[in-house]
Amino acid sequence: MSETLRSARLRAVPTRAYAWTAAGLVLAVLPFYLDRFWLQAGLFAMAAALGALGINLLTGATGQLSMGHAFFLAVGAYGYCAFAGDGTDGLAGLGLPGWLAAVLAVALAGLAGGVFSPIAGRLRGAYLGIATLALIFIGQHVLFNAHDLTGGYNGRAVPPLTLFGLTFDDSELLVAQVPFGAVEKLWYLGLALLLGGVLFARGVLRGRPGRAMNAIRDHRIAAGVMGIPVARHRAAVFVLSSMYAGLAGVLLALVFQRTVPEYFGMALSLEYLAMIVIGGLGSVAGAVAGAVFVSLLPQLLTRYSDALPLVSAPGTGGIAPGEAARYLYGAAVVAVVLFLPGGLVRLAARTPETPKSTEPSGEAR
Repeated sequence: MSETLRSARLRAVPTRAYAWTAAGLVLAVLPFYLDRFWLQAGLFAMAAALGALGINLLTGATGQLSMGHAFFLAVGAYGYCAFAGDGTDGLAGLGLPGWLAAVLAVALAGLAGGVFSPIAGRLRGAYLGIATLALIFIGQHVLFNAHDLTGGYNGRAVPPLTLFGLTFDDSELLVAQVPFGAVEKLWYLGLALLLGGVLFARGVLRGRPGRAMNAIRDHRIAAGVMGIPVARHRAAVFVLSSMYAGLAGVLLALVFQRTVPEYFGMALSLEYLAMIVIGGLGSVAGAVAGAVFVSLLPQLLTRYSDALPLVSAPGTGGIAPGEAARYLYGAAVVAVVLFLPGGLVRLAARTPETPKSTEPSGEAR
């Protein structure tokens, strides 16, 4: 590496640190200025990013295709409701503290992934995708029919989370003369969870587990020859991905304040696959970027449907915002595959200020 390139990269380190600090400060003050719609949209993006981190570890870093990610989100969401519910609504509930219910819900999602992990450790490619697809059908059947636990078609209300004496509900809390409701309080919880999820995923990918996962993805047989326990790593990553999905499900439930079975269907799993393809397979930043793009697009189309051509409310002759969003991020997947294989994160890596190496190439020597 030339001295010019090395010095340029060293100068870029404090620049990135300043940029991340500035971004963190902006995100921290947004609840004081934005209305409920934008904060709720941001929370949906945070939950989607957590789920995308999990499936990116599984599919992007390890090469295991999963079509059942929505099942584990449902386990997290309904698990929290069952653990935290007190039974006053006529549905099953243990009445546990909210923080403990959230931890147990994430653990339950990991346990569900552990039950499936022997299959995940031995199947790959389309075979694993079809096997995980069965989880969606099983999950939908249980969610619609186990009425005493899930509330059936109408779902069930989500008990508010209480943490350190603070209840994340719509009871107003004045902060600097600004009333904080549920979304404002959950905003900071979502930021903390997303930051922890990002740091943990980066640590996994940059350490020995990440190198083993990439080796399994690139050449399974060669990884086994090098002494990497392929089946064990695949099973472990599946459990970890399931726990990320469970955490995303808990956050989604707290934001929605009601869980409905229809949401956790095949379309949600396809959306998560679109997120990691658009953002960049195997990249933590790509998973977050793709999640923000896919989760915010339908909400923005719904918000501004009156000003957009061909997009309108259902029954008025135009394309429904949700359907239009699927068309757009479907087209984005095709565009990324054809013209930008590295995803959106590849665009950020192409910084014009980074000089190219001036060392002669191998052919010129």
